[in-house]
Amino acid sequence: MKTLSRTILAVLATGLFTSGLFCQPSQAAPIQGDIDFGGVVTYDTTSLATATRVTVWNSSVVLQRSGDFANPTFSIDPGDPATMGAPWIFNSGTPATPAPGPAKPMLWQIGGFTFDLTSSTVVSQSATFLDVSGVGTISGNGFDPTPGTWSFNSTQADGSSNPTFSFQANSAAVPEASPLALFGMGVLGLIGQQALRRKAA
Repeated sequence: MKTLSRTILAVLATGLFTSGLFCQPSQAAPIQGDIDFGGVVTYDTTSLATATRVTVWNSSVVLQRSGDFANPTFSIDPGDPATMGAPWIFNSGTPATPAPGPAKPMLWQIGGFTFDLTSSTVVSQSATFLDVSGVGTISGNGFDPTPGTWSFNSTQADGSSNPTFSFQANSAAVPEASPLALFGMGVLGLIGQQALRRKAA
């Protein structure tokens, strides 16, 4: 009974130490939250079905934001303009045979945050709808560089030729691990350590 009590106390003490250690505020942390943009773009063709790149971001504004992007310190509000990198090649192949688009450093910047796109892939493309997804890294404002996703949709309701198209995009940062998960990892580590000690005895 004494051994069991000591083991339980050791697990609890280490678990509390582990969760306390990782919950302390640090100088840098991953970015959490998401930010949505909307606006108008010009493509390399007048048909959404044959477009392979955005040549001009005619306008790009914040539609909504959450988490760290909504922190008043960074002054990002709905309607604020974002700086977008052009040209953005989202398909390095052809519309008939799509291929991943290349990296695009500084795809967007706002309020001290920057998103560097690693690659993008056409999910769906027709005369009336374009869906592109991508991955990259969000950084800035003293946070750790954080993996993020980029989702871009553009529509042309009637499929007619047009030099400009509206779009809506979403970028999301990966949430950090919860203290409960870190506590669980500490407990599992101690249980494994106790099992090894028993085998050695």
